[in-house]
Formats: sequence, structure tokens, C-alpha cells
Amino acid sequence: MNKIISSFSLIFSSGIAKITFLVIKFTFIGISLFFLIGIIFLLLRASWLKFRLLENLVEFLIYRPFGVKKTFKDWQKIKKKLESDKAADFKLAILEADNFLDETLKKIGYEGEGLRERLNKLDPEIIPNLEEVLKAHKVRNSIVFDPDYNLSLEEARNVIRIYEQALRDLEVF
Repeated sequence: MNKIISSFSLIFSSGIAKITFLVIKFTFIGISLFFLIGIIFLLLRASWLKFRLLENLVEFLIYRPFGVKKTFKDWQKIKKKLESDKAADFKLAILEADNFLDETLKKIGYEGEGLRERLNKLDPEIIPNLEEVLKAHKVRNSIVFDPDYNLSLEEARNVIRIYEQALRDLEVF
């Protein structure tokens, strides 16, 4: 048994074996680095890492939710439609504002077939102007179902203001 162990020790301590093991060692180090770089590359390209790390870091640094800036810009585009002289733009702004609120409630987790059902599930403590929002939604339905519905600029501004207050109460922006 000692002969076998001593022969192995001679083989492993020889110069050729040391060089062979060194080559094998560097080969495996190279393969490991290749896979490590591949993993890092794939993590950077995946949205999971962006969501888990980048968005949380940004929220921590700016003290606001991650998508607030984009959400605010989208809302400003809706409000900009009220600067037009066309009633069609006013109506479009109300339709988009209603959809904006509906999508927001979906993202928060309120379920239902439409905005009306989602609003009925809300507590007035969450949105204090809930009755006004329901009236604004009725204006939206009038626009959709009656193409000849007459909408003034002042009424459109009032409806947009109601939706904006509801979104502020939900802390969207």
C-alpha cells in the first residue's frame, strides 16, 4: 500500500504533472469566469434585476415611487388636450382620464368588470370625492354612448379636476 501511495506522490510531484494540473486549474478558472460573466450579462438584460434592484434603489434615492415621472407626464398629456378649441379633444381627454383611473385601480388590485364596479368597491375614505368621480364617469358614459353629447370646456375642466383629485387621493402623483 505504501508503494502505491509513494508512486502516486512521485507522479503528482513530477514537473509534467504540476504543469498539467496548472493547465487544468487555469482552464477551469477560465470556464468559471466565462459562466460568471454570462450570468452577470443575462441578469443585466433581464427585467427581474431591474425591478428588484434598480427600481428599489431609485425609489429610495428620490423618495417617490419609480414610475411617478412617467405617470405625471402621461397625465399632463391628457390635461394638454383641454387647451384645444375642439370639443372632440375635450371628450378625448375625459375618456383618457377615465381609462387612466381605471388602469390605476386595476394595478392597485381592485377587481371588477369596469370602472364603475371598481369604484363601488372603494371606501369613501380612500377617495373622498367618490360621488363626484361617479358623476364624472357618467359624463364619460354620455360621451361614449351619445356622439352628439354637448360638452363645454368648463365642464371638461371640472371633470378632469375630479379625476385628478381622485388620482392624488390614491397617491398616484
